Amino acid sequence: MEKISRTKIIDLLASDKFGTTINVKGWVRTRRGSKQVNFIALNDGSTINNIQVVVDLANFDEEMLKLITTGACISVNGTLTESVGSGQSAEVQATEIEVLGAADNTYPLQKKGHSMEFLREVAHLRPRTNTFGAIFRIRHHMAIAIHKFFHDRGFFYFHTPIVTGSDCEGAGQMFQVTTMNLYDLKHDETGAIDYKNDFFGKQTSLTVSGQLEGELAAMSLGAIYTFGPTFRAENSNTPRHLAEFWMIEPEVAFNEIEDNMQLAEDFIKYCLQWALDNCMDDIQFLNNMFDKELIDRLNFVLSNEFVRLTYTEGVEILEKAVADGHKFEFPIFWGADLASEHERYLVENHFKKPVILTDYPKEIKSFYMKQNEDGKTVRAMDVLFPKIGEIIGGSQREEDYEKLSRRAKEMGVPEKDIWWYMDTRRYGTAPHSGFGLGFERLLLFVTGMSNIRDVIPFPRTPNNAEF
Repeated sequence: MEKISRTKIIDLLASDKFGTTINVKGWVRTRRGSKQVNFIALNDGSTINNIQVVVDLANFDEEMLKLITTGACISVNGTLTESVGSGQSAEVQATEIEVLGAADNTYPLQKKGHSMEFLREVAHLRPRTNTFGAIFRIRHHMAIAIHKFFHDRGFFYFHTPIVTGSDCEGAGQMFQVTTMNLYDLKHDETGAIDYKNDFFGKQTSLTVSGQLEGELAAMSLGAIYTFGPTFRAENSNTPRHLAEFWMIEPEVAFNEIEDNMQLAEDFIKYCLQWALDNCMDDIQFLNNMFDKELIDRLNFVLSNEFVRLTYTEGVEILEKAVADGHKFEFPIFWGADLASEHERYLVENHFKKPVILTDYPKEIKSFYMKQNEDGKTVRAMDVLFPKIGEIIGGSQREEDYEKLSRRAKEMGVPEKDIWWYMDTRRYGTAPHSGFGLGFERLLLFVTGMSNIRDVIPFPRTPNNAEF
């Protein structure tokens, strides 16, 4: 086969250089035709769109052609021609074909509809489907948008540790990291596990958040963001939870809660606009196949100012809804941790706009959030979206050493584990704020998918660590 430099399908479909000889490589999606001519739909992952390869059977070896089945990988030399069929402008008239890798008849992704549950069982192959090709291209673009947003605004990308000796959220549901023999654990005189001979000489875990270390960086670099994997050993099988997920966490010195809310709104709108500007073919496909309201919902968020609302006002609205006959699965009262159904009611039914809820009761929020003067609430903020509920959670951080120390004690956070964090309140403390965005939650919104396991390549969930 003559050696010709490969051209990606995305570039061929945009080309008008008809009559030129090209090479294209990819995986066969379908093959159809008559005894004289076959049509191969070829995809190389560069775009959701296939290119059609026209094969005059008289010019090719019959045994080689038998190997060209769905899933096979082929290299094609041919002439780029203007397509006579509808749907795309270019196709390839094949002159030479080489089968790079045949696919036997057990290939699981035949031309038929597959359930999302089945595709999770073959997650090593599901990126070859139109749906997951689209999702993972969008995932890439969202990562690029995040870095560009913060870089253009003078933020520094800061790498926080994955292995940590502190529990940032106080949740206690963390994966332990150890080199000890679990079948022969040493115990001290009190019966507790002795970690002195462990790799780090203390109990360590996979991080649930880079926030605390991010705050340290903000106290010197001014504005930073983290973007990396985080882990939660929560035995939860809901469509919104993963054991391993990615988080974006900006921390900004001198920002108060109002600045934090504006940053969150600007950030998420930037990401959605980037998706519409750079991923429209993929989004259009997902809109047509899965969620007919997807594009409208993205534009809805972009075209609306986010409502700023206190938790207390939100609870009053929800209590009135109950009084007027609306039924919620979970009870609503001041002090309750709002469920997704409550958050979505405020966004979808009441305001019909995204909502930023602030000033939550301190009992249901983390120790590091700045306390309000009322003694009951903290300067927390959650950004609530249609279909998702909470998509961002953040706060102004408590910069007062005494208040922070008292609150940590009240919530059972050992100061010996966070002495370094407390030091920032002793040495040149300053007002500062930040928030966390779960990357997969953002992707759920941008793709219209209904299960978080379908927006990460290889989901980690209870009893599932395949691939």
